[in-house]
Amino acid sequence: MRAVLQRVKQASVTVDDKVVAEISQGLLILLGVAKEDTSKDIDYLANKVANLRIFQDDLGKMNLSLLEIGGEALVVSQFTLYGDCRKGRRPSFTAAAQPEKADEMYQEFIAALGRMGIKVKGGIFRAYMDVELVNDGPVTILLDSRKLF
Repeated sequence: MRAVLQRVKQASVTVDDKVVAEISQGLLILLGVAKEDTSKDIDYLANKVANLRIFQDDLGKMNLSLLEIGGEALVVSQFTLYGDCRKGRRPSFTAAAQPEKADEMYQEFIAALGRMGIKVKGGIFRAYMDVELVNDGPVTILLDSRKLF
């Protein structure tokens, strides 16, 4: 499971000219699910996201987590995080989970963050979405549950 975290002042998802989810201060999380992912990957990534100290404290130092600031999360499914561009000119997505599994794990990830006390919203799985954000910093972090980076 992979995630791109973007620290935001605000973010929203629009589908068919209708805002379907929006948050204020927190994280926009682009989430990709791999074929071999399990509930252990969800648990690892949800814990990492909730507790990663990437928000500024009173001294301007990255020292606070999403939980500590009471921030929100907006999770957007992003199978293209598993695009393999090493060969040819078109990405291969063979490592990405099939839609049924990906949707189930995407929903479970959202629920896991919610159980941790994070106010979390999601986009619409498999919809064509417009994602808007005001990046805070900017701060962008890459996570992989297999610890590949």
